[in-house]
Amino acid sequence: MSLTRPEKFECPYCMTYNDIEIDEDNDIGQQQIVDCQICCSPIEIYVQDTGFGLEIIAKRDDE
Repeated sequence: MSLTRPEKFECPYCMTYNDIEIDEDNDIGQQQIVDCQICCSPIEIYVQDTGFGLEIIAKRDDE
């Protein structure tokens, strides 16, 4: 059994979709910096539980 859940988010720089593995026990409510898999730009990722599922908020590093 996997402890992570695959999700996708859109890069705020190049608008391509990236894959990310979410650990529901540790990643919810946490902010992370990840690099885009296509353009390599740094992206601030915030994962929150909306009560209806997970929401991934991806922002540019300079916002």
